Amino acid sequence: MTSTVPASLTRTAEGSALQAVLLDMDGTLVDTEGFWWDTEVAVFKDLGHALDDAWRDIVVGGPMTRSAGYLIEATGADITLAELTVLLNDRFEERIGFDVPLMPGAARLLAELARHGVPTALVSASHRRIIDRVLESVGRHHFSLTVAGDEVVNTKPHPDPYLLAARGLNAAPARCAVIEDTATGVASAEAAGCRVVAVPSVAPIAAADGRVVVGSLEEVDLLFLRGLITHEHR
Repeated sequence: MTSTVPASLTRTAEGSALQAVLLDMDGTLVDTEGFWWDTEVAVFKDLGHALDDAWRDIVVGGPMTRSAGYLIEATGADITLAELTVLLNDRFEERIGFDVPLMPGAARLLAELARHGVPTALVSASHRRIIDRVLESVGRHHFSLTVAGDEVVNTKPHPDPYLLAARGLNAAPARCAVIEDTATGVASAEAAGCRVVAVPSVAPIAAADGRVVVGSLEEVDLLFLRGLITHEHR
């Protein structure tokens, strides 16, 4: 976990129950979920195996250990999880280069949160090396803290990444708004006790208590996020 949390950013404006905004990366802020699938298809093709398109919804949003492990088992590829992880990360870095496309509304939302001094964390199942590469495009200055999937014992869908981020920002999980694009990420945030905005990228996500589903980040702004935290949390 990396953190640069100024004391002035440990609380939002007085009168707001929202204390922090925690955002997923792939498919939420950057349009890279398709890149991951393309990478997996290419790597397994080199290994002599074709991936079934139906597997995409199964592996999307998951940590590398789960998605890579599933694909090894499904294909019977003769490769270890550690070896495959290196191949996937190497190929993905080559795929994204240094110009990662942002999702619609992402740049505007990050700028608004920064302008209002809202503590913000990036919480991803991707490894640190991938996060650091993507931040070169997104801008690490937008985040007070970042959490990578290989920096926690239990990554998504476990609550640990979001609990760690909330603690690092001195925020109560119930007063954190989380933005996620996959069921795995949503499960992680909800298990941590956060309020969730789901912006589905590949597979649909149903609305539920404590969860709002929108079609794009263009529908999300600070007023919207503050509205997620009910008056009972004030």
